[in-house]
Amino acid sequence: MTDQTPKRFEDLPEETKAFLLALRPDEVKTLDDGIRLVRSINTVSAFVKWIIVGILGIAVGIAMFGESISKIVKWFQTSG
Repeated sequence: MTDQTPKRFEDLPEETKAFLLALRPDEVKTLDDGIRLVRSINTVSAFVKWIIVGILGIAVGIAMFGESISKIVKWFQTSG
């Protein structure tokens, strides 16, 4: 079996390698914090999107339910 370990750093463009090698430890920590922040924002935005979709669905459902109730009431008023 051949050893096919990934060589991530070697596969990067030279410009990217130079950028990463020039980073100080505090800059690496800042980049890591930024990546975690972006992931958190994506998670929260997906949650908020589904909350908005749910609220709109409930509002439309309430409107449809109210319309159906008014039709039923009209049926009883015209037949009685």
